[in-house]
Amino acid sequence: MLKAISYPIAAVLIAASLLTACSQNATDSSATDNKADTSTVPSSSRYSISQDHAPTQIPDLSTVEEPEPRYEPYSAKGNKSYTVRGQRYHVWKDKAAYKEVGHASWYGNKFHGHLTSNGERYDMYSMSAAHKNLPLPSYVKVTNLANQKSVIVRVNDRGPFHGGRIIDLSYAAADKIGMVHSGTAKVEVELINPNYNKANPQQALLPANEYLIQVVAGSNKAKLETLAKQLEQTYQVPTVIVADKAIYRLRIGPLTDQPKTFQLFNQLKAGAYPSAFVITQAITPQS
Repeated sequence: MLKAISYPIAAVLIAASLLTACSQNATDSSATDNKADTSTVPSSSRYSISQDHAPTQIPDLSTVEEPEPRYEPYSAKGNKSYTVRGQRYHVWKDKAAYKEVGHASWYGNKFHGHLTSNGERYDMYSMSAAHKNLPLPSYVKVTNLANQKSVIVRVNDRGPFHGGRIIDLSYAAADKIGMVHSGTAKVEVELINPNYNKANPQQALLPANEYLIQVVAGSNKAKLETLAKQLEQTYQVPTVIVADKAIYRLRIGPLTDQPKTFQLFNQLKAGAYPSAFVITQAITPQS
């Protein structure tokens, strides 16, 4: 069991001249608020936001990578039959193939950082999804039939529990296939079933993702470098500065421990860095 960690409470103050990341108006999602645990719908008091919506500051999602499908053992949580609003749902076991056409929705800021049905933390900036029946985790390819854009996502949550919808996408995945503004889209969902590598069974135990916390962005590289050193000393974490034309983005990471990443992220966001966000990217296995 992971031990809880305690980061220093005092946040490192940012120089006033730093520029924050570009933002744009948020668009409300039509995704439902009905995320499920393994047995019942959680109480609405679980969430601090009553109405789900897009992030208030939209980050650059062009660098978010799709997960690389690989064999993973099923999660200890989230793979038993469960009941939502009186309806019983059964989890498919060892399904070799699955393809379905229906409507997709997406879920965002309300659920960001909360536990998914298999015990992970929901990250709306990762390529993930919720499905009512697929075992957790699973990988699927989702294609928007209106524009033929597709994305590969890792299913780690349950839902959507709204009539006529077959999959709930993360905000980043919905953006990838061009359905953020519409809220829903007609899609084709196809299961990707990677083969178990008997020659390297330890491959399944490798972490699937690594995480970066974007703290702030600005045009003054020297001040960001100073801030990066302060963050490294305060939190004992690596940092990286990414150049994007005339803007420099200061990020903490890469980190591989998801609970610790979100613990630090929540501390930064509640302190001096309200525009901070987490970037999830797939770890490319070394050959």
